[in-house]
Amino acid sequence: MSAIPANTRPLDGPPPRLVAPPGATDCHMHLYLPGFAAQPGGPGIAELATVEDYRRVQARLGLERVVVTQSNAYQLDNGALLEALGELGSEAARGVAAVAPGTAETTLRDWHAQGVRGARIMNLPGGAVTHADMPAVERLVRPLGWHLMVQFNGQHLNDYLDGLQRLEGDYIIDHIGKFMPPVSADDRRVDAILRLLDRGNAWFKLCGGYETSTVGGPRYEDVGAIAWRVVAHAPERVIWGSNWPHVGVPRERYPDDAEQLDVLLGWAGPEARRRILVDNPAALYGFPPLPVEGDNP
Repeated sequence: MSAIPANTRPLDGPPPRLVAPPGATDCHMHLYLPGFAAQPGGPGIAELATVEDYRRVQARLGLERVVVTQSNAYQLDNGALLEALGELGSEAARGVAAVAPGTAETTLRDWHAQGVRGARIMNLPGGAVTHADMPAVERLVRPLGWHLMVQFNGQHLNDYLDGLQRLEGDYIIDHIGKFMPPVSADDRRVDAILRLLDRGNAWFKLCGGYETSTVGGPRYEDVGAIAWRVVAHAPERVIWGSNWPHVGVPRERYPDDAEQLDVLLGWAGPEARRRILVDNPAALYGFPPLPVEGDNP
């Protein structure tokens, strides 16, 4: 097996216009570490994306906390995820793993101790665990207080709606609903997402708009209209992720990382932005409380 090339993506650049508040959290990114190979059934790995690489991006964006999402490339092998969590540290990092229906309780508890707090359900090509196994996975992870991170093409929401309504634990509707192509903000499927949020156990992630937008950046007006409506309706149920290192699109379409944070300037007001970047991730992922100004270190 040939070695995977080192990262050659741009990691530095001008800071975003948005000044991130203390405790700001990137709730969706991926890592590709040396020594971990792509598994059958998933996409290949074009180049590495290490903890050291991400820390440069994180510093540029002014973020302090991160949620590492299991890559489809690794399928059910969560080894790279767990190694990354060890490098990043329990104060500042959490993980979302690929959980098979037969995963042992002892294994899940071990992962929990290492920082895992969610299970990925991926209903697009390359997904390791799909909607068909979602009820079984939820039964496994609910006793640990984990959530499900669910991704699908929002155009086909009706195919998944019944299963989502049956979930009793928390779950995330990923990637702005990932409508391919985007629909209008008043589409009946966006109405349905708002009703799911109103049930109290659904969350909505602003992430990867560049993957589905047909108008492009920097504002992504088509997916931005959906995001704006959801944020206005339920700011207490929304989180944000960078989707770094952007492997879902060809190299020539990689977005600028600062641009991915600055979309919040148009999609959410100041108070909502704080909820999205700090308060909501802290509640969902159980990050430690921020130090109060004036406290002794």
